[in-house]
Parts: sequence; C-alpha cells; structure tokens
Amino acid sequence: MEKANKGGFVVFEGIDGAGKTTQVELLCKRLALVGIPVFSTCEPTDGPVGRLIRRMLSGSLPVDQRTIASLFAADRTEHLMNPETGIRQMVDTGTTVVCDRYYFSSYAYHSQYMDMEWVIQVNRLNADILKPDITLFIDVDPQICLKRLQATRKHLEIYEKIDIMKQVRANYLAAFHRLEHQERVAVIDGNDSVENIAKAVWAQVCLVI
Repeated sequence: MEKANKGGFVVFEGIDGAGKTTQVELLCKRLALVGIPVFSTCEPTDGPVGRLIRRMLSGSLPVDQRTIASLFAADRTEHLMNPETGIRQMVDTGTTVVCDRYYFSSYAYHSQYMDMEWVIQVNRLNADILKPDITLFIDVDPQICLKRLQATRKHLEIYEKIDIMKQVRANYLAAFHRLEHQERVAVIDGNDSVENIAKAVWAQVCLVI
C-alpha cells in the first residue's frame, strides 16, 4: 500500500499525571478539524488482558513484575493486530491513530525491576509490527505530577509514588537515548500551559503527518 494512503501513528508518553490525556484529546480535535481521519486509544487496553493488567496496577492482584511486563507486551500485540479494532489495520487504511502510552512506557516502568534490554526484547515483535511516526514525551516535574494525582484520585496505583516516578522519568530519558537512532522522539516541556504544550505538540506532529 502506498504511504500516501496510510494514516499516521502518534504516541504520547509521560509519567502518571503529566497531562497526556488532555493533549491526546486536543490533538485529535485539531486533526479532525483539518480533515484527517483520527482515532484515539490507550494502553493498557479495555480488552481481557488489559483489564487484568489494571487489576495488577491497582494492587488488588499482587504479581511478579516480569509477569506484568509480559502481559503488557501481549496486550500491546492484541492492540495492534485485533482484526476489528487493531491499530495496524487502522493505520494501513488511512486513519491516524493517537495512542496514550506504547512500548516506551514498558521500557521506563518495567526497567526499574529488570534489565531494560529484556523489556525491549519482549516488545520486539510489537516494534516490528508498527513503530510510531513520532513519540511525544510530555516532561513534567514528578512532584507536580504527584500533587495532581493526589488531588484527583482516592487511591494511587502501585507506580504512583514519588521515588518511582522520578526513576521512571530517568528511565524514559535513558530509553530515548538508547534508541535515538531507531525512534523519532520529541521531548516537550509539560510544565508550560496546556495551550503552549498543545502548540508544541502540533508543531511536532506537522513534521510527520
């Protein structure tokens, strides 16, 4: 299929509370306004594996971190290849997909507990199926993110602790450096206003879509 007939694949990354969801919504609205077919999604998914992962993240189902990492990779493959709602098919048939989290989330969160290279290899199939046209990392001070989470949630998830959030941010940056010749990543200052972040996002997306 000709590249001109394909849609794009844009991924937002960031630590919890960085404001990704807001920026996903704003970008999708803007893409739709200029006539680009667009679909928004997120990980973990709402499928059976994704629902199981959410139970684990809540702490209600204790499990080994390697199990979580493996399940995320499996959920991601289904997210890509589902015959009805798969990202790969949508992109191939002209829809631009905007996703809240993808495999860089696994690299950043799971490499706290195991070697990052192991996590990258577990997700190798997914990277081979579809790489993002661009990954947008909304970079926000972990202290600010934690305050946002505490103000909006009754219960925090297992990764939503300040020491973990600081480590996850460092892991993100390490993963971007490690894969800088294989992935297109833009780091965006998420401490700015919502409007200015959206402008920075749009400027980056216009380079690839």
